[in-house]
Amino acid sequence: MVDDGSADGTVARVEAFAASRPPDARPVVRLLKNGVNRGKGYSIKHGVLLAGGDLVLVSDADFSTPITDLPRLLRPIETEGYGIAIGSRALPESQVEIRQAAWREGMGRAFNRLVRLLTGLPFRDTQCGFKLMRRQEVLPLFRGARIERFAYDVEILYLARNAGIRVAEVPVVWRNAAGTKVNALVDPLDMLKDIVRVVLRDHLGRYGPLGRQAAGTLRRP
Repeated sequence: MVDDGSADGTVARVEAFAASRPPDARPVVRLLKNGVNRGKGYSIKHGVLLAGGDLVLVSDADFSTPITDLPRLLRPIETEGYGIAIGSRALPESQVEIRQAAWREGMGRAFNRLVRLLTGLPFRDTQCGFKLMRRQEVLPLFRGARIERFAYDVEILYLARNAGIRVAEVPVVWRNAAGTKVNALVDPLDMLKDIVRVVLRDHLGRYGPLGRQAAGTLRRP
C-alpha cells in the first residue's frame, strides 16, 4: 500500500493490521509512505516500481470496485494475452451500484471525450482505480511516466499503446465511496493540461524509446 501523506487514520489501521500478524507469518502488507502529498500518479508509480510478482494490481484503498472483481481482470491477461486490464464503469455491462454525484459523472464523461479526442485512445473509462498489469511489460512505462496527479492513467495507457501493449477494458462493479479529494474547479483543468503535456511531450520526442516515433507503427489495443 502507498500512503500519499494522508491524515485520515489509514496508515494507523494498516500498521495495526501488519503488527497483528504472527512474527513468522509471510508478510501480506507492505506500507510505502510518500511523507507528503505528491499525487496519485506519483503514488502509483512509487508502488509499481517497488512491487514484486508477475502481476501488479492497482486498487483504491476504499475498494470502490470490490477485490472480488479481480478475476474479471485476470481473465484477459491470463487467457487472451493482454498486458493490461483496466476496470471500467462506462461499459454496458458495468454495474454502478452507488453512483457519484451528478456533477462528477458529467465531469467524467466530458473528460473522457476530451481524452479520446486529444489522444486517440479508444477507452470509455480511463480513470477507474482498478487496474491489473503484467509487471515486466509496464515497468518501462512507469519509469518513463511524468504525470504525478490524477491524469496518470491516461499517460500510462498512451505509452502502452506506443509500446504495442494490448489493453483490455473490462466492466466491473462500482460503489462510489464518499470523501473524494477531487477539486471540481481546479483538478479538471489541471488534468486537461497534463494530457496536453503528454501529447506534446510525445510529439517532441521527449519520451525517448517510449515515444510514438521510436515505437514505429502502433498497434491499437
